[in-house]
Amino acid sequence: MSLVVMKFGGSSVADADRIKNVANRVMARRHRGDKVVVVVSAPGDMTDDLIELAKGVTSDPDAREMDMLLATGEQVSIALLSMAIKNRGMDAVSLTGPQAGIYADWTHTKARITKIRPVAVQRELKKGRIVIVAGFQGLNPGRDIATLGRGGSDLTAVALAAALKADVCEIFTDVKGIYTADPRIVPEARKVDRISYDAMLELAGAGAQVMQARSIEVGKKYEVPIHVRSSFTDENGTMIMREDSSTMRSTKGKKMNDSIRNGGTEEAVVSGVALDRNQAKVTLADVPDRPGVAAEVFGALADGAINVDMIIQSAPREGVNDISFTVSRDDLKKALAILERVRAHLKARSVTSDSAVAKVSIVGVGMRSHPGVAASLFKSLASAGINIDMISTSEIKVACVVKENNAEKAMRIAHKTFTLEKK
Repeated sequence: MSLVVMKFGGSSVADADRIKNVANRVMARRHRGDKVVVVVSAPGDMTDDLIELAKGVTSDPDAREMDMLLATGEQVSIALLSMAIKNRGMDAVSLTGPQAGIYADWTHTKARITKIRPVAVQRELKKGRIVIVAGFQGLNPGRDIATLGRGGSDLTAVALAAALKADVCEIFTDVKGIYTADPRIVPEARKVDRISYDAMLELAGAGAQVMQARSIEVGKKYEVPIHVRSSFTDENGTMIMREDSSTMRSTKGKKMNDSIRNGGTEEAVVSGVALDRNQAKVTLADVPDRPGVAAEVFGALADGAINVDMIIQSAPREGVNDISFTVSRDDLKKALAILERVRAHLKARSVTSDSAVAKVSIVGVGMRSHPGVAASLFKSLASAGINIDMISTSEIKVACVVKENNAEKAMRIAHKTFTLEKK
């Protein structure tokens, strides 16, 4: 008997028929003799609809009350799915995040999980029940409900799988797995059979929307096997796991050198291309060029729970310099208010922003040992007349900020440059 955690996204439970389809899939897994824990998101676009409803009441919704509001979406899903399973003659029970023993920190709307005590989940499993848990939510130290940010149901599922020592965490969505790019933008994109935690973490952080980045962090830390697959077919999707010990293409039974001599190659493995439109560029101009200034700027943003992505500091000139960086558009208004206070204290000249930008990234564990990957990307974008505003690199990622109206074109060019349409 295996223990499996199955997570279904909002599109999978968008209406009554799809909820019944999920019930059938879950029951089929239970019929195989497995213990089953299900994590679900809010139905369809309910979370977005609730956000719009809140904005219709106030332009600046209180964060605690937003969590109270948004957490209701997942509770709709768990109740309906439990009803559907019980109606088919199998026992099930629904639990909110707090009831399932998921604890979070103080940060409303994008809290982090601090611990999981799945006592209630384990108790219900022992009774032979299918346990259905609301994703995206936990209990903070003040005994208030706190939500885990966009894609938080992925985090709930993977963290529960780690806490329960599940054999696998299956992420069901409306696509067949992880693709080399968003197939809606790049029709030639292909599904990959497996991908490393590191590469998937970079893709998710770069804007790929299949899974939340923090869920991959947890999966990697606790080595949770994650299977991303479609809610609507039975075919295998993409396994997310530890990377292979080698990215070399070798011939079975022969040494690597023999393989290369006989026509094998050592390839630069680019796993995929990601696009993140939820970006805004901020520039703090004429900042005093002295020790401690950067710490003050980014410390203030950190205190406001604002994540900063790419950072560029200009060369000093006459005792000042400029600092540019990116934040999510969702955080831009709050970030500008914080930075205006910092600007006044530092006596910097101005704070400006540009939200008409996007980030295009290429990711691949094989890039770390292959010089020239970044140069190939830059050359291809330049040939297409696409200017790069900002650049960030790591061992397995190259990211470029470009104008938003060039973003999809840049994504297609990057995909073609590294021939990702070919196996």
